[in-house]
Amino acid sequence: MRLRHRGDDALQDRLVWQCASLLLAYPDHEHRRRLETVDALLGHITVAVADALAYTLAELRGRDEMAVAAEYVETFDMRKNCTLLLTYWTAGDTRNRGVQMLAFADAYRAAGAVPPKGEAPDHLPVVLEFAATVDHRAGRRLLAEHRGPIDVLRQALSDRASMYAPAVGAVCATLPPVVPGQTARLLQAGPPAEAVGLQPFQLTVPPRRVQGGV
Repeated sequence: MRLRHRGDDALQDRLVWQCASLLLAYPDHEHRRRLETVDALLGHITVAVADALAYTLAELRGRDEMAVAAEYVETFDMRKNCTLLLTYWTAGDTRNRGVQMLAFADAYRAAGAVPPKGEAPDHLPVVLEFAATVDHRAGRRLLAEHRGPIDVLRQALSDRASMYAPAVGAVCATLPPVVPGQTARLLQAGPPAEAVGLQPFQLTVPPRRVQGGV
């Protein structure tokens, strides 16, 4: 029996990430081509999660493209628990989110890649594509740092019996285990709320009255 090396594991993870990235992309005019690419890549994946990716692939292939697009929007765009934006659960709609998204863009630039113009840098398919094709170490770090949000997504999709749940589960299988209880805590607490700048603004020094004015 041939022993597996760390290089083999890294390659398998990159293949999983690439497949998941393509499966989780919005089903536009390139949808069928992406599915063909996933089909080809699956033949090189030897880890058990290949079956999970194959399930999502089969479901996408077996449905009308317009129906798939409608379900995609209803799943990922209309339900906050199913958002593909990784910083939603760590920064919410606060000013900190801009800083956190900048960290993704900086990681892309440091690896010599141009941050995407048509999608947020923390969009899970974008991060997976980066990890698979550009810099797997930096990409793994970004994914591992957002392991909790990815597991929240997996749980939310599983609760809906979504065809996308197995693909996200495959991504989770390539990452360190989630901190016990973290998923439940994130779901219970929700995303952070803005804590700065919400109080009424009050001058500590009264404004100087202009002579002849009010």
